[in-house]
Amino acid sequence: MNVEQARFNMIEQQIRPWGVLDAHVLDLLAAVRREDFVPLQHRALAFADLQIPLKDSEAAVAAGQVMLEPRIEARLLQDLAVAKHEKVLEIGTGSGFMAALLGHRAQRVLTLEIDPDLAQTAHANLRRAGVLNVEVRVADGASADLSADGPFDAILLSGSVAQLPEALLAMLKPGGRLMGIVGDDPIMRATLVYQSPAGAVVTQPWDENVPRLLNFPEPSRFRF
Repeated sequence: MNVEQARFNMIEQQIRPWGVLDAHVLDLLAAVRREDFVPLQHRALAFADLQIPLKDSEAAVAAGQVMLEPRIEARLLQDLAVAKHEKVLEIGTGSGFMAALLGHRAQRVLTLEIDPDLAQTAHANLRRAGVLNVEVRVADGASADLSADGPFDAILLSGSVAQLPEALLAMLKPGGRLMGIVGDDPIMRATLVYQSPAGAVVTQPWDENVPRLLNFPEPSRFRF
């Protein structure tokens, strides 16, 4: 496989057509080696438009332990619009690839991963890639006490939730943003919350179904 041609094709055939036109984001995707964050057994799929399992077991895949499609990662990164002076929180480290992208755009990134093995792998991936401003922490993003770490300029949920997490919204600075994918299958919406002086402003610019983040509340469903 010609890796650089595959990377070019990923950007031009998957990511640009999905509305990712920010030159800084596109340059970053060309520079950060996605293949170095993919499990060795799936390296040939590094640039494919699909979710890549991060563990071999079916249970791990069912638990959402996957890398998201490149176009989704790119669109989340573009819409969150992180700046160099900002402090960022990510929920759901996975392989560390999104944390690496965030690290290149932010001053500091704290990324939480509930699975210790994935956290260890992500830490190693980030160090090998020379991304030194990202802290990987083993923690449950749904319940972690972040009072000593926040507030944050930007928060990214690297997975879906049923509803906006109020505890995380409370960790945003004035002018801060939270980006995540909210809803239930078959309709989930990318949701951007901006903490304006007049209150929260919510936009939902696109739809896509992605795996759940673990342990976030699920609304009750009535059955007859």
